[in-house]
Amino acid sequence: MPPTVQGVLGPLAPDRLGRVDAHEHLFLTTPALPGEEYDDLDRIAEEVDRVGASGIGTVVDLTPVGLGRDPRKLAEVAKRTGVQVVAATGFHRDAHYPAGHWALREPAGPLLEVLLQDLTVGMDGRDWQGPVPSPTEVRAGLVKLGASYQRLSPAERRRLEVGAEAARRTGVPVAVHCEAGTFAHELLDLLERGGVPAERVVLAHMDRNPDADLHRELADRGAYLLYDQVGRVMHRPESQLVALVAELVGSGHHARVLLGTDTARRSALRAYGGGPGMDVLGRTFLPRLERRVGGEAVDRIVRANPARVLPTR
Repeated sequence: MPPTVQGVLGPLAPDRLGRVDAHEHLFLTTPALPGEEYDDLDRIAEEVDRVGASGIGTVVDLTPVGLGRDPRKLAEVAKRTGVQVVAATGFHRDAHYPAGHWALREPAGPLLEVLLQDLTVGMDGRDWQGPVPSPTEVRAGLVKLGASYQRLSPAERRRLEVGAEAARRTGVPVAVHCEAGTFAHELLDLLERGGVPAERVVLAHMDRNPDADLHRELADRGAYLLYDQVGRVMHRPESQLVALVAELVGSGHHARVLLGTDTARRSALRAYGGGPGMDVLGRTFLPRLERRVGGEAVDRIVRANPARVLPTR
């Protein structure tokens, strides 16, 4: 059978994904962003309706274990909106867990079992916060992991090794939070030692460190560069991201580029009265990028590249 992408409503043929927002959080609660949590199904369905109207066919939800995931709500959003959702399991960097959280102290064995159940049986309906597992029929389709700025803590290293083992056993890709776009080569080295080749790895937040030479090195290793700060003009002008993508297109490295919005804040959601909204990628950024690099290059980035990296192999 040909490879498929595991969506929250079931397996998807890669050519059914359409244009892909490769980094989003549909429901989120984290101590790293106090006051920015959101979990209202109706509002998120409204938000994702706008995403679909902007021309995006699939959203990749990179919310790992313990940060407010709700697999039943994810499935309901996909049903209501017609936008496909691919959900993650995995573990974030230490800063996203409160002191004493089990993800910070559990040994490798139990951590691995959590990920394997999410990937092969069904994601836990209580996001692994209940006294006993409550599996759903909604399966995760990739592993999300997290590193701190320029380093891994001992607990982060343990979770990253566990995530690599889960991905190796199941054939799903791995997405890694690279804090401020750092530590990417080191993370690829560690994952490769764990049996996950670079071409199965998505490096998130690389546009926070817009070093085109570094990005070409990582792409030459086979890794995917996820530029997911679309709409974050408080940090840098959008023209910088357009120029970065154009430089990678010019050098022929855009076959390893993905795009996403990583909204991750209630104040950034239009359904909560904020902005720019989850739809900013399709609504404003892709048309601008097309004017710079052309529709063929954009389609490769938001259609062909996700369809190549997301399938289980």
